Amino acid sequence: MNLGNQERDAIVSYRIERAKAALREASDNCGLQHWNLVANRLYYSAYYACSALLISNGISATTHAGVNRMMNLHFVKNNIISKSDARLLLDLFNMRQTGDYDDIFDWTENDIVPLLPDVESFVSKIIALINI
Repeated sequence: MNLGNQERDAIVSYRIERAKAALREASDNCGLQHWNLVANRLYYSAYYACSALLISNGISATTHAGVNRMMNLHFVKNNIISKSDARLLLDLFNMRQTGDYDDIFDWTENDIVPLLPDVESFVSKIIALINI
């Protein structure tokens, strides 16, 4: 990824803001009990944070699976991010896929609400790794 420092920093900051906004959207939609949408926003919060971390380290990933793969290769394998955090990202991805694309399926409050603090913690950890 050939980005200048200013361009990279701007993209990283933008992705972090998207991660934070997606967390707020998840929280707001809990009140509306739109559980599939909350699962979607939780996943995107984690995804945006991870993509910011990758970009900040000059690592390119062009797909959602690529972000997961690069996170595992560069951060889980090197014990920078725990396996449980990596598992959370994968679980969120699968939940988003199921909620967005599977017929006759809906997530419930019991499925989603316990994930909120985990995702908030995960995003905070990722942002701390970026050091901005």
